Amino acid sequence: MADTPLKQSGDKPRSYSLRLRLLWTIVGTSTLLWLASLTIMVFIAWNETNEVFDDALKESSNLIMAATTDFNERGLLNQSEAAAGEPRKVDIQYQIVIDGRVIQRTAKAPATPFVAGFEQRKGFKNIDIDGKRWRIFVLRSKDARFEVQVGQKFKKRLDILEELADSLALPVLLLLAVLAALSWYCVSRVMRPINNAAYALSTKSRDDLTPVSLDGQPSELRPIVSALNGLLLRLASALQAERRFTADAAHELRTPLAALRMHVQLLQRQHSELSAPFQKLRDDIDRSTALVENLLALARLDPLSPNKLERQAVALQPFLQELLRTHAAMAEQHGIGLHIDARLEHIQMNPEMMQIALRNLLDNALRYCPPHSTVKITCSSISGRQRIAVCDDGPGVAAQQRNRLSERFFRVLGSGEQGSGLGLSIVRRIAELHGASLSFGSGLEGRGLGVFLDFPAE
Repeated sequence: MADTPLKQSGDKPRSYSLRLRLLWTIVGTSTLLWLASLTIMVFIAWNETNEVFDDALKESSNLIMAATTDFNERGLLNQSEAAAGEPRKVDIQYQIVIDGRVIQRTAKAPATPFVAGFEQRKGFKNIDIDGKRWRIFVLRSKDARFEVQVGQKFKKRLDILEELADSLALPVLLLLAVLAALSWYCVSRVMRPINNAAYALSTKSRDDLTPVSLDGQPSELRPIVSALNGLLLRLASALQAERRFTADAAHELRTPLAALRMHVQLLQRQHSELSAPFQKLRDDIDRSTALVENLLALARLDPLSPNKLERQAVALQPFLQELLRTHAAMAEQHGIGLHIDARLEHIQMNPEMMQIALRNLLDNALRYCPPHSTVKITCSSISGRQRIAVCDDGPGVAAQQRNRLSERFFRVLGSGEQGSGLGLSIVRRIAELHGASLSFGSGLEGRGLGVFLDFPAE
């Protein structure tokens, strides 16, 4: 059975019903296996029945042989060599009774009549002999001179049924196994559109909120897919509104913050006796400005997708040297040494975004490391991936807190430094756009903090 409806040239896939497909699949496979099982059972039953009737013919021949003998010859009925040497399925015992006396019988028949004083001329009766259940048929001659009593143990009948069940057991189990396998295979193929729809939804990234196509979807899934598409559209609209608000608010805050900083700077010059409070106010304004800049950066980065990011082969040595020149004054002010160890020639990346990411990492390292510390940028190849690492030998971060460093607005308490908690969130987003992974570990010589950006091999 096909997984998707047949399509004509230039036509969209038509909708179809999973319920009907599943129904026809189960009915079709069950019917085929029922016919197969019926054929097998008829074949086995035919063979078993033939054996039973053949045995009955042999037993009947013994009776006929006995009936042709003289009644005055007392004794047991002789069994044929075939009957004596072969297992007997029917195993019927006979008695010829005259005036209540058994004048002739088979070897396993009792010496007394099976049934004494049977009122009818012929008929069946169930009796117990030595704790064994027998089925007896009595036939009296028309002149009532003699009667024939034929008996069979119920166990022989049960043995026939058990033998028939043993013969059917293996074919029935095989057919059940085939039915289970066919049902699993057919149901899996019929239900594959559900798995395809689930896979299409699971592969969507947080930036891909486009609706799922309804073409070729089964009728049972259309309401669910339509509802999910509505949810995706509402979510996309809400995210777009949130990003627009963040970008607009941050953009509008830049101008008044810059003006406020300029006025505070003028007041600081005019009132030198209040220089310390005004300086603290300027620092607060600078932190607010940095927060606004980070919010603007996130607002620009969030809508981007990795497949639309422009990349180029960037020579690492001059790129990192330029980065260190921009941070040289800050490093000298804090008494921190900056070093580069570029073992790679180039990496495919977006230079503007990677400059923002490394700038955030260097700013954090320079602000949180004490004087006479060392910050080192290393570029190397690790396990087939290209790595840029920014490591220091400062106080570091506890191992249990490292996994939360890239969360937005998360800050390590007790560091004594002010910040927005967005710098590493920006680094993580830039790493995601490059298909790189961001991880944290120990820094230089097992001390401090190490931040690792691992890029896929070119």
